[in-house]
Amino acid sequence: MYRRARKVAASLTVAVLIVAGLAVTALVRDDPPPPPVKKTSVADTAGAGRATAAADGRDGGERDPFGASCRTVIKGSSVTAYCHNPYPGTDRVQLHVECARWWDVDSDSDPAEAGPARHLQLTGRCWKEVDSAWVSHARVDP
Repeated sequence: MYRRARKVAASLTVAVLIVAGLAVTALVRDDPPPPPVKKTSVADTAGAGRATAAADGRDGGERDPFGASCRTVIKGSSVTAYCHNPYPGTDRVQLHVECARWWDVDSDSDPAEAGPARHLQLTGRCWKEVDSAWVSHARVDP
């Protein structure tokens, strides 16, 4: 009799845990994914856009449209960044790759200039897994 009561209690516990797991999964699926984190270079965060706007005589709070739009694709141990610059200013972009293994060397691509209406493709890789990858932007002086 005691053995049967333990089996029933164990079955009920498993059922409660399954129902709770399904409820949590439903809540997680209903939430929208967080927006991607955009990492910027030191030159962009230092206010390069505000300095040129002030030099042109415009209001300091208004920024020039600037910056190539880039998307990164990670496949296994290689990373590819596809960038397009829709603005009239030239953007210097650089791909940064952080590797997951402590012994794997992180890498940065050579800076490439994305002129107006230009497409670029930057590549990087790790020996094993990629931890993160992002593109930094810097304004090129005319």
